[in-house]
Amino acid sequence: MKNIILFDNETRDHLLPFTFTRPVCEIRLGCMTNRERWEKWMNGKASFITQDYLSERYDITISEVNYLINGSVLPTHEIVSLINQMENGGAMLLEGELIAAVLDRTQFNRLMDDDIEDLNSFEIKESPVLKMNRLWDIFQLNEKTIISDFKLLTAGRTSLPISQSNTVIGTGQIFIEEGASIEGVTLNASKGPIYIGKNAKVMEGALIRGPFAIGEYSVVKMGAKIYGPTSIGAHCVVGGEVKNIVMFNHSSKGHEGYLGNSVIGEWCNLGADTNCSNLKNNWDEVKLWSYVTGQLEQTEQLKIGLIMGDYSMCGINTMFNTGTVTGLCCNLFGAGFLPKFMPSFSWGGTDNFSTYVPEKAFDAVERMMAIHGHHLEAEDRLLLMAVFEETAQYRPWEQKEESGRKFFKMFDSKS
Repeated sequence: MKNIILFDNETRDHLLPFTFTRPVCEIRLGCMTNRERWEKWMNGKASFITQDYLSERYDITISEVNYLINGSVLPTHEIVSLINQMENGGAMLLEGELIAAVLDRTQFNRLMDDDIEDLNSFEIKESPVLKMNRLWDIFQLNEKTIISDFKLLTAGRTSLPISQSNTVIGTGQIFIEEGASIEGVTLNASKGPIYIGKNAKVMEGALIRGPFAIGEYSVVKMGAKIYGPTSIGAHCVVGGEVKNIVMFNHSSKGHEGYLGNSVIGEWCNLGADTNCSNLKNNWDEVKLWSYVTGQLEQTEQLKIGLIMGDYSMCGINTMFNTGTVTGLCCNLFGAGFLPKFMPSFSWGGTDNFSTYVPEKAFDAVERMMAIHGHHLEAEDRLLLMAVFEETAQYRPWEQKEESGRKFFKMFDSKS
């Protein structure tokens, strides 16, 4: 079994807030995380090079032969074939950026000391590389990734039979894992495959168009309208209308309301009739908050909805504008459109915000997790406290209330 080491680089900062709590390779899209994908493609076991405060949870294993791989790169036949052909000391670059290397223990230690002169480096063309560079890449790469993952997960296997109570449109590929329940549902896989994970439940009246993937023990509510490409993680609940979204594990959008071109982190909960805009009403390019520049930046994208960090929640009838970013552990509510950027540990709505004190935030998260048989581990609290300290600069009301109001006016719904 190959020893894979997946590393973060500067791409990590462009993928915040999700990389506050995980390495880049643990971002979910398609049917699994990128780490799980590399392990299956390479027949190996992965460890990590990531931020110091994450290394307690995501540690590194070094062996005599190490496959060092950029965690933002998605495996493809072309890339995996090139890596498998590399000899010891080889390094694959794309415009000077390290994509992969095969290193012994000594070479690995030299690379960690920024000594790569003795590596046999070669440049590749951009065409075979699928890479998460920006937040919107997560949902934009979802279609290709679902299709690729579907082939990987179902090759040589037989699906559970599709119950006659379901309506199947077209002759596309549908795979139902063991223990899944799906009755009285309309399935249209003509535009892409539909993958139903183990013990998942799709309730009657749901309308699903592929490409679509849902993880184990997740639930699609009655009457849900799901447009592909959409990827739902494990232990999630999804209802209402969604289109081209990626939802990480343990999150819930269980009620009516629209969500499109969006990414929702882990342990998030969207209240009933939560809606997000994914298109500006003047059809202009969407601006999105950047943690790299500390301001709204042009994206050259027409459609971006909601980017929600882990452990965040919103109340009933919450309205998110086009290209909204929330941090971690936010509790959001109130009438009207929320600002387009809300820092981690924000409590409130519109321009009336205060700090969601970590102890109170953790108590709420603990209660939510307990309902599902989980609890917030001590290491989770320490990790989130590190994020709380790191993101204090984005909560100006902690220094001065008036500056906080001015701060949010920069990111109101007109931006």
